[in-house]
Amino acid sequence: MSTPVRLLGTPAEGLRVAAVGTSEVIRVSRGPAVPVVPDAARTRHAKIDVHHHYCAPEWREWAVHHGLVDAERLPPWTRLGTEDAIRFMDGAGITTAVLKPMLPARYRSSAQLREAINITLRSMMETAASHPGRFAFYVPLFLDDPEASSWAVRRGLGQLGAAGVNVTANYGGVYLGDPAYDRLFHELNEHGAVVDTHPHNLPDGPPGAPTVPGIPNFMCDFLLDTTRAAVNMISRRTLDRFPDISVVLPHAGGFLPYIATRLEALGRFCEPRVEPAAVRDHLSRFYYDTAGPMAPAATLLEHVPADHVLFGTDWPAAPADTVTELALPALESDPAFTPEQLQGIYHDNALRLIPQLATA
Repeated sequence: MSTPVRLLGTPAEGLRVAAVGTSEVIRVSRGPAVPVVPDAARTRHAKIDVHHHYCAPEWREWAVHHGLVDAERLPPWTRLGTEDAIRFMDGAGITTAVLKPMLPARYRSSAQLREAINITLRSMMETAASHPGRFAFYVPLFLDDPEASSWAVRRGLGQLGAAGVNVTANYGGVYLGDPAYDRLFHELNEHGAVVDTHPHNLPDGPPGAPTVPGIPNFMCDFLLDTTRAAVNMISRRTLDRFPDISVVLPHAGGFLPYIATRLEALGRFCEPRVEPAAVRDHLSRFYYDTAGPMAPAATLLEHVPADHVLFGTDWPAAPADTVTELALPALESDPAFTPEQLQGIYHDNALRLIPQLATA
């Protein structure tokens, strides 16, 4: 049976802003692909970037050939190549990037989806092999296709040595933590997998258009999407039921750190009921990346141990100058972090979470 499948929950009508691309991101990234970063913008840290987007050129050609995408509707940053990435990484002091693959299309069958995933995995493997030590990669999962996702787990984690898997916060309005995903999460638990998450447009919103006219969805909706997924995982006690997985929340957890006390106080009105202790426990066990730029970290660190914060850039959806001129200086100067904690965020925490990055 033909099953419509989206890029980690991306509707076909939303291809113009697929993955983290939006009309605003497209606009601000139309200049030089990767500006040269002045020495003053570099930092002394060797960084591991756990939030680095990747659109495989082989997938793009294949998808265009099969009429799955219109190349002109993909965000311009999807055409940036490996050398652009290396140049950006060198300028920002990034030694290794973990690739988050994007495959924005509506696939006609589960078999076609598997082919798309396989093409992307092969491309990422070749990229990593051609640049030793510079790249690792996540396996893209489509949780609304359980069979293809199970196959991808076996292929990517069991055979190819991927660093983890990448999922979106919801698929057709069914959020992470829902029992519908338990079978796959059992498999991920058996692998002790890192489960990297990413938001997108909210369910049932206008396809390919801002929910609020004039406000790009990445500004608010993406953060809410992540927060909904995190709260649902807390409500369903996901980390208790699958204790060997590690869940990474992007963009410093969306709104989660800011509503933690609210959730503790009012979680009894959720179904199932959320106990305050479960909120505190899950907040301390999730991991959080810094892609953003993220807000000052004091609120985050009220609920989260600093060794669960990971460096992420969101490049190339976030233009290079956003990373080097805004996000990095803000992180470096954030008074909530000690120099030792920054060293952990930039490098050591990711290495503890994904030890294979030491030999990527």
